[in-house]
Amino acid sequence: MKRLDVIDGMRGYFLVFMLINHLVFTGGLWLVQINHRNLAFVEDAQGFVFLSGLLTGMVYSRKMMKSGYAEGRDRLWSRVLELYRYAMGIILFVLAVQLVLPGAAEYWHNWTGGSQLNDPLRLATIATFLFQPTFMDILPQYIIYMAFAPFVIALCLEGKWKSVAIGSLLLWVTAQLGLHRVLTYPINDWLAATPEEEGIRASFNLFGWQVVFFSGIVAGTLASMKTVEWSKVFSPDNTFLAKMSLAVVLFFMPLRIMTAHGLMPGFVLEKFGLMEVRADFGPVYLLNFAAVAYGFAWLLIAGPRHQSPVIQKIAAGMTTVFSFSYLRLLGRHSLQIYVWHVLLVYGVRYLDGRVGEMSELTKTAITLFCLALLSLPAIWREREKFFGNKEDKANMVPFGPPRRPMQGPVQRMTG
Repeated sequence: MKRLDVIDGMRGYFLVFMLINHLVFTGGLWLVQINHRNLAFVEDAQGFVFLSGLLTGMVYSRKMMKSGYAEGRDRLWSRVLELYRYAMGIILFVLAVQLVLPGAAEYWHNWTGGSQLNDPLRLATIATFLFQPTFMDILPQYIIYMAFAPFVIALCLEGKWKSVAIGSLLLWVTAQLGLHRVLTYPINDWLAATPEEEGIRASFNLFGWQVVFFSGIVAGTLASMKTVEWSKVFSPDNTFLAKMSLAVVLFFMPLRIMTAHGLMPGFVLEKFGLMEVRADFGPVYLLNFAAVAYGFAWLLIAGPRHQSPVIQKIAAGMTTVFSFSYLRLLGRHSLQIYVWHVLLVYGVRYLDGRVGEMSELTKTAITLFCLALLSLPAIWREREKFFGNKEDKANMVPFGPPRRPMQGPVQRMTG
């Protein structure tokens, strides 16, 4: 199995659990409890953002090395515009459907904030990402990061990746200290003074979460440059960092279980909570993300070559899971799948609001049905592979420009 296929499978895995976690039912959903986020301060969004940065670095650094900086930059910015169309399109579609479906505005009010198509000020704040409806907020941060990606990749190609890492870390520290508020608070106060009385609405602090994306950019670019021998970095003989990662995960595991179930004493949570701010990607999340990311990479790369049969089996099991064709299919078209998953989530919320509380069996069946529907955009984009369409029809692709003939693993990464 090629590494790119495994990465696709991992992205598909994160998309599956994002869908499950985002489905909202009256009375809750038991499947939500089956998730790694209940055992560690690591979530699907982090993995999705990191892998997106990793593949961006791998794909576009090769484009820059082959065709020059300008070509790679233009391709990236073209991608940014495409993603912006996705972000705006999904919001406008939801607001339009809201006018047609009875009661939709009420059921979605907490998510859309009462946004209406006839409200130009709200539409302007949505268009500038100052107001982000619920579950539509990963795309805006991804678009902003992608806009800066050409400069970051160019610096890495010039051998200045350490400067990039330092800059990214300092931006993360800025978020933890709240220095970004010098910029955001005046804008928030100005928006809050408008008739809508609604300030900035965003789930992710861009300064904090950028460390996830740009660490992936750096790793992906270095991988394409082949300046780092990853087989040596993740060596079966070098287990110190792997053991350190395991120790960090095990240390935080009981703390995560306690916070997930409200078991942590208030006097401890008062201090601990300051370090565990998800929106800012606080120190607790950064430590756990670094530990899990390194641990997963070590198991996938070094695990098969380790002398321990147990570790070999764990590595083989992980590779098997991430090699499932369904997950790889989702991963190959991850951003289109993410847009589609938003519609599914809003649809289920509307159904739940109209029907009322359902049995666990019914909610589970709906969830499984949604997981089956999740792959529809991917199947459509690869319909010539599944249904043998004629070539002239096969090259017409929704959600983007006509597909070019595939010429290698880099071109295959359509997501």
